[in-house]
Amino acid sequence: MGDYLVRALGFNNSVRAFAVSTTETIGEAQRRHDTWPTTSAALGRTMTASVMMGAMLKGEDKITVKVEGNGPVGPIIVDANAKGEVRGYVTNPHVEFELNPQGKLDVRRAVGAEGTLTVVKDLGLRDFFSGQVPIVSGEIAEDFTYFFATSEQVPSSVGLGVLVNTDDSILAAGGFIIQLMPGVEDETITEIEKHLSNIEPVSKMIEKGYTPEEILEAVLGKENVQMLDTMPVKFECNCSKERFGAAIISLGESEIRDMIEEDGKAEAQCHFCQEKYQYSKEELEGFIDEINT
Repeated sequence: MGDYLVRALGFNNSVRAFAVSTTETIGEAQRRHDTWPTTSAALGRTMTASVMMGAMLKGEDKITVKVEGNGPVGPIIVDANAKGEVRGYVTNPHVEFELNPQGKLDVRRAVGAEGTLTVVKDLGLRDFFSGQVPIVSGEIAEDFTYFFATSEQVPSSVGLGVLVNTDDSILAAGGFIIQLMPGVEDETITEIEKHLSNIEPVSKMIEKGYTPEEILEAVLGKENVQMLDTMPVKFECNCSKERFGAAIISLGESEIRDMIEEDGKAEAQCHFCQEKYQYSKEELEGFIDEINT
């Protein structure tokens, strides 16, 4: 079965919950960008959190997430929408360290413990909604937890995990977000905290074959969760030769003439999916004609 996300409510609608399997999705990103293990974990965690945040949107709404720490991977950029589609890239895909003292991939060192996490929401209105918080750990999950609490004033728990095979491919990836609604009872909070302190890391649960539904049952308790619906999740890029062509046209006639004189052609590459688009001399001349009509 392919990657998918589940939406749920818990404890008599006082808790909102999301869980997702993203093993194939992050695997696609790893193959396209040739990320090394620690970088795969940083990008994979960010994409996993972002696709769940996308699921909080409606219709054609979308978000862009930027994790910009002071570590060597550089900025991580992810786009996600309300349809379960996500794409992302990391500036420096070839960053790798020894395992951290806990025996895990050292994402904090790769991302950096200082910087910002920015979320921009495009809700189809004239203005975008933007929220930004400082990075608090560089481990990604804690940073999203802090974003929800600080920027959106929603107490949340975020769990994210990516396991990498010895050949750099993705073994398991997924995550959950638990959010407390206004008026939630103290007893509910205590019970959720108890479950969270006892569960295995989310990547271990997925490696063992847990479904997103079973992850939420482990996090909230089977008797406390009501599944609402599911949605397929996949790596999807909306780039195209036409879109890049429009970008070339926007450069103006003199820039395009320089391309023709210097190379006799042009090439554009998408940051998100690494797809390359070629433009012949004739196509570039056609862009000039388009500008002048």
